This record gives sequence, structure tokens and C-alpha cells, in this order.
Amino acid sequence: MTRIKNTGIRFLTLTLCLTFVLGTSLLAGGCGADQKDTINVFNWGEYIDPSLLKDFEKETGIHVNYTTVATCEEMYAKMKNGGVIYDIVVPSDYMISRMIEEDMLEPINFDNVPNFAYVDQEFRNPQYDPENAYSVPYQWGSVGIVYNKNVVPEDEKDLGSWDLLWNKKYRNQILMFDNSRDALGIALKKMGESYNTTDEQTIRKASDLLLKQKPLVQAYVVDQIFDKMESGEAAVSPCYAGDFILMCDEMGEEGPETLGFYVPEGGTNLFVDAMCIPKGAGNKEGAEKFINFICDPENMALNTEYIYYSTAESAARELLPDELRYSPIMYPDAESLAQMETYINLPVHCRRMYDQFWIRLMSA
Repeated sequence: MTRIKNTGIRFLTLTLCLTFVLGTSLLAGGCGADQKDTINVFNWGEYIDPSLLKDFEKETGIHVNYTTVATCEEMYAKMKNGGVIYDIVVPSDYMISRMIEEDMLEPINFDNVPNFAYVDQEFRNPQYDPENAYSVPYQWGSVGIVYNKNVVPEDEKDLGSWDLLWNKKYRNQILMFDNSRDALGIALKKMGESYNTTDEQTIRKASDLLLKQKPLVQAYVVDQIFDKMESGEAAVSPCYAGDFILMCDEMGEEGPETLGFYVPEGGTNLFVDAMCIPKGAGNKEGAEKFINFICDPENMALNTEYIYYSTAESAARELLPDELRYSPIMYPDAESLAQMETYINLPVHCRRMYDQFWIRLMSA
């Protein structure tokens, strides 16, 4: 999954702020200083209001060394390979389950995170962390399809379904997620199957669907979705709900006039990203202070308003402007939520199948 945006004034602001934060971190903690003065945070790109990093530093005296990542799989690989010790990581639900299974996370001392009390009950003790020992919800969201209204007409028969990503009329104008779990997941949903099937023949059929789609695909993308959709270079793409709102914001008045978004019939992915502390973190206490800081409803509301994803805290949602607080894209109704499905951590043999089928697709 991705949360990256590489253009616009918001990115410039983020870059300048992170340069400041990183620079002060290196000066204060990079040359033998006490580890308690620094925390290393590993998160998605443009997935935090940069002013919160500065506020945290002022409030605690702890410098933040902030690094970004594009996909869960990349995050997992960097943690597994070592070399850099992180104090906070923000993986998605299914990857948290895998990290717990592989003993990659530290239990959180919730005595140091009193603001966990603001997390809504429905986000506690989730399937990926049933004892709620290793994670605290950061943001959540869903996946849909963004399309260019100037290219895709309102009477397009595939509008509203995953089939739009396979429509030959939009050859070379279609984008697809550049990771195996999301891409194969979309193909599975198009087939009416579960994201979490372990049946080899079903997964193979989903892989075959992606092979049939490939001649229509302009590019397999991560952060490039923004630039390609905003510029009109592409016309159809899977997209995280929060990213669609951000795209419209970046485009100003032209955004909602040019871009449309829908959650496909038959259901989609509902995901939760959560804050975790990796095994061997150099500053666990500082990490818990950071988690507690983010969970303060005022800080959580500021973050939610900046990144346009959805908060797991009703107290924070109450502080949002009405256009976000009542947004059906950020906060789908109960009927829509009931059709959504969360990824789970698949067995090892299934993960290997995904890898093999992805290699086959990329080399075809």
C-alpha cells in the first residue's frame, strides 16, 4: 500500500519540515547522543501532518528521525534485514499479524499510552492483534476506483464495478497497483472471491485475470497514481479513498469536476494501519510517548484533516470540519462497511504463490 504524494506545496512543506526534523535528529542523536533523545519513525509518505512532529519535539524534547516507505512488503523487508533500528513502524493489519507471528514486535506498555482510552471499541482487539498487545490504530480507510469524468462517460456500463479496470476501451489509460496482495486481491474481488482465499486454483485464476489485463495497463504504480490521474495521463485507477480526497484538494475546483470515485459493487478492502514498536527498539519509552501524543484527539484530528484518511477515535472525528466529519468516502455507512473485507495474514505457502504469480505477471 502507499500513502505517497510527490508534487505540490504540501509535499514541499513536508519535505522542509522533515529535513528540519531529520537534521536536528542527526545533530542531537546521530553521533553518540543518548538514544532517549531520539526516536526513529518509519511510516508511509505524506501520512502525517508535519507540524505534529515539531510539536512532539517541543513537548517532549525527543527528536524525530522520520523515514518513509511505499509498501508493507518493503517495510517488512527493511525490518527483517536489519541495519536500521526503528522505534515506531506503521504497518497495515495483515502485516501486523505476520510481524507478531514472527516475533518482530514489542508489547506496548499501555500505562504509558493513556490516550488509548479514546480509541473506539470497534477498533480494539482486532483479528490481527486479538489481545491488543502490539498495536494502536493510526488511521483506516478503503479502496475504490478513481476515474476521469472527461474520458469515462456517466453511462459507461462498467462504472460501479471492478470490470472498469479490464475495459478494453480504456487501453493504455488504466493503472494498476504495483504489489501482489492488492493487485491479486482486486482480481479476486472481480471474481466474487474472498481476498483471503487459500485455494490455489482460485488464486491462479486471479493471476490469469491479471495476465489478461496486462495489455490494457499503462503502468503498475505506487505514488505515480497522483501525477498520472491529476494530469490526465491516465483515466482509470484503483485508489485509496483518502488519496482521492487529497487529489481533489490538490486540483482545487477542477478536482471534483474532473475526477470521480466509487467503491465497486461486490465489496472492497477495508484496512487499518496501526502504530507498533519493533523488537529491539532503542527508545521504547519514547515510542510510547509518541503513540500517546498521536492519540490525543486534538492531534489525531489535525492529522486526519491533513491526510484525509479516517480516524478510529470518535472524539477526534467530532473535531473535524463537517465536510470531512460527514464524508461518505471517509466514513462509509454501515451497509457499505458490511460489504468490505480486511486482509488477513495468509499461510506461508499462499504468500509464496502470490510471489510466484507476481513474478510471472511482471515477466510476461
